[in-house]
Amino acid sequence: MALQALIFDVDGTLANTERDGHRVAFNLAFQEFGLEWDWDVDLYGKLLAVTGGKERIRYFVDSFLSGYIKPADFDDMVAKLHKTKTRHYTEMLSGGRIPARPGVRRLLEEARQAGLRLAIATTTTPDNVTALLKYSLAEDAVDWFEVIAAGDIVPAKKPAPDIYFWALEKMKLDPAECLAFEDSENGLKSSLGAGIKTLVTINDYTTDHEFPGALAVLSDLGEPGQACQVFSGDLHGKGYVDVDLLRQWHESA
Repeated sequence: MALQALIFDVDGTLANTERDGHRVAFNLAFQEFGLEWDWDVDLYGKLLAVTGGKERIRYFVDSFLSGYIKPADFDDMVAKLHKTKTRHYTEMLSGGRIPARPGVRRLLEEARQAGLRLAIATTTTPDNVTALLKYSLAEDAVDWFEVIAAGDIVPAKKPAPDIYFWALEKMKLDPAECLAFEDSENGLKSSLGAGIKTLVTINDYTTDHEFPGALAVLSDLGEPGQACQVFSGDLHGKGYVDVDLLRQWHESA
């Protein structure tokens, strides 16, 4: 089957959002709620083993706060904390503090010109996705994507493949007609679990992850004159990822 669509993860894939974006926003939310919780860089790396912001808060409390007594309205508190965190994160994005990763905008524009369909498959909230696309890519970037599968629209989050199955169903596409873009081991398990061939661009938190089955593992998508680093895979003499290379990978994999 010919390549028809590209499906992108968001956090860590489109932009390096985790360390200096989401982590900082969580800490600002904790401060606002009067909580003496602080997620430093190393701790946040451990918390990333769990996908989903609300799930991450619960995991932190259960695994790292042995003496903490949950209030009766704990679930409501978690939801409010996460909403506050999203507000802080959106403010950071609107200030231009989280740019897109190298090659992302270029490849998206090439894909649109080539007639490829675009979609998002992520565990982050729809509001976070919208803000990132608007402020890190372009004012109308949300309209570039036919489907945005985000947040709690499926109960099982990555590494479960459900979010990809949902996107595929909405687009009425076979997995063999798509390529996915991920940055983490859990993300790769999710996309491969849905039967989608996947390219991985690692970030600060995923350099030690295992990526069996990936088409290639790269530092980023690269740019003309700014070659990406290749950890596995064959770029066929290129220094960056373009639509032609994606088609080659799709056809040969």
